[in-house]
Amino acid sequence: MKRFGRKLLAGTIAAAMTLSMSMVSTMPVLADEKPIKIGISIWSSNDVLGSQCKTIVDQAAAALGVETQWVDQGHVSEQVTASVETLCSAGCDGIIICNSADSEMASAIATCEANQVYLTQFFRIISEQNSPDIYALAQNSQYYLGAVHEDEVTNGETLVNLLLEKGDRNIMLEGWTPGDATFLLRYEGYQKAIDAWNEANPDDQAVLSDPVYANTSADEGAKVTANFISTNYPDNMDALIVAGGGGDPLVGSIGEIEAEGLTGKIDVVSTDFLPDLDEQLKTGGMFAESGGHYCDPLFAFLMTYNAIKGNYVKEAGTFGYEMLFPYLYVASSDDYANYDKYFVQDTPYTDEELQSLAEMSYDDLSKACSELSIDDVIARHS
Repeated sequence: MKRFGRKLLAGTIAAAMTLSMSMVSTMPVLADEKPIKIGISIWSSNDVLGSQCKTIVDQAAAALGVETQWVDQGHVSEQVTASVETLCSAGCDGIIICNSADSEMASAIATCEANQVYLTQFFRIISEQNSPDIYALAQNSQYYLGAVHEDEVTNGETLVNLLLEKGDRNIMLEGWTPGDATFLLRYEGYQKAIDAWNEANPDDQAVLSDPVYANTSADEGAKVTANFISTNYPDNMDALIVAGGGGDPLVGSIGEIEAEGLTGKIDVVSTDFLPDLDEQLKTGGMFAESGGHYCDPLFAFLMTYNAIKGNYVKEAGTFGYEMLFPYLYVASSDDYANYDKYFVQDTPYTDEELQSLAEMSYDDLSKACSELSIDDVIARHS
């Protein structure tokens, strides 16, 4: 990559955007060698999931002697696109980004192409089916590297099947942002499980509500849940899916259910681990949860790092690199205990392991990504 002579974009950052900078350099850098700088555009580096993302990326940056710059963009469309301009102007060699709707990626790719800055998505991937023009733009970009994401359809199916197996038949759905690519894939999985159940059980039908959106706010999560309860409970509501949104909407929804005295009477499933998940599972605040996947940005970071160093070269005319990350599913306190030990109280990689990951070929790094699990960490750290 050409790390000089960049065209810098002028622009004003939206007032609501929070900019934070974390610069670390723990490895020696030659006097005439410019250290690598990677920007992180994220919905929030402070909420439950975002703070975990920041911890693991900051650890990797320190281990590799990489400078980082963080921009919290609140998943507000104009702030998402402005964040990419900001990070390019700040001299970043690469950027990892989430949340990022397909429509926002068109602008992000164009900005990075103009500034010769690598761009990698995490928790997201551009939909070839829903956004063929933007997918083609990514294919033709030298600097769009690819994505690290989950099998969201299977995730959605698994959560709904857990509810159906428990006996729930009237399921309310709380989304976060209309049109978000990840939500749409989870929604596809939810509906796929409902359709399969109804076809196999004509006399025992299940219903999934239309989604109501809470953005990424605990207050809005509480309002959506309150409306579901007042409109549908008890006859037409026995379960709630909080699709995601970083954890805060789920916090609001659980709090509203508790405030109405319905904890344990409405089965709640979600994707986004909470810091008190163990207690929520014990009390019935949560029935089951998928997540534990805050290492997505780590692998996007390592992919971008290797591209900047010239180790990963995107083949012209291809979409780029794609890593599929496994979800963890937790449905009991025992399930959570090991997750808490190896993913919350500690991170799943030591500094030495992170340095080894950074030296891997793409195929080996992708394999390591696909194998990350609680058992994998226990095997490495025991």
